[in-house]
Amino acid sequence: MTNVKETKKPKATPKKKVKERSLTTAKSRSGWVFIAPFLVGFFLIYLPMIVESIQFSFNEIKILSGGGYQLNFVGWENYEYALAENAEFVKTLWSSLGQLLFNVPAIVIFSLFVAVLLNSKVPGRAIFRAIFFIPVIVSTGIIESIDLQNTLADTMQSMAESASSTIGASTGGQSDPNALISVMDVARYFNNMAVGRELVQYVVKIVNNVYGIINKSGVQMLIFLAGLQSVSPAIYESCQIDGATAWETFWKITFPMISPMILVNTVYTVIDNFTSKSNTMMTFISKIYNDTHGTVRATAMAWIYFLIVIAILALVAALLGGYVFYQRRDK
Repeated sequence: MTNVKETKKPKATPKKKVKERSLTTAKSRSGWVFIAPFLVGFFLIYLPMIVESIQFSFNEIKILSGGGYQLNFVGWENYEYALAENAEFVKTLWSSLGQLLFNVPAIVIFSLFVAVLLNSKVPGRAIFRAIFFIPVIVSTGIIESIDLQNTLADTMQSMAESASSTIGASTGGQSDPNALISVMDVARYFNNMAVGRELVQYVVKIVNNVYGIINKSGVQMLIFLAGLQSVSPAIYESCQIDGATAWETFWKITFPMISPMILVNTVYTVIDNFTSKSNTMMTFISKIYNDTHGTVRATAMAWIYFLIVIAILALVAALLGGYVFYQRRDK
């Protein structure tokens, strides 16, 4: 017998194991790519300005005759002036916080109510969404300056005065000439309910300030709409099969599913109110900044105001964070 040499098969080169990236990792990397321009701008532009602002708040500025300025370290003197010596600063700060407590619940509740209505299948809902978002466009940039002197504001003012005079005459009581309704008008509807006077006054303020609330609710409404449309229709179909009412469906399904949007909108509304041009604290700080030798003092006031805003945001996140429902998806 002849010996047959067995031919050895060449060894196959081992394939490199491709590390599979999870969907969460891919999304997180995409998120970093999207925020990269902001990070570059923050570290190159904003961060040096922030450091310089902190430096100004602990110094006294002296304008030199030849141009430029000189800083003299004074420690906490500017902060002591803002909190202990300038009584108007503390008064304005408390007024700004009170306005915040009024605006935030009203804007968030109103925007959620409108979003639920616009999410339903009604004819022309796209037009209504555009109408509610128009104030957001109007209140930006140069259009805001034009809007402050336009005829729409005058018309709203005259309508408010007309409605107020009519209601006041019908009730036989005195009312604010700039108010749409008075406390007496609302109190008549709550006579048979155990409702305190504070709630009545709050409802009156909301109605009289409805134009401002609508102007500040456009972005929040769109965020709520996005959250409502992300809820799977199959969940609502299951509720209908089980015989759940619309009220039960809202509180058991819709409200928990959009609770993350409630937290986002609350944080956004707090920041928007604190940084708005109509905010009394912002106006006061700008006034101090434009005064002679008021630059460093206004900077210290701004940092006090900023730290208070951060504390309020942390409090809001802590209070609402425990009630937020995050839907877990299978990876």
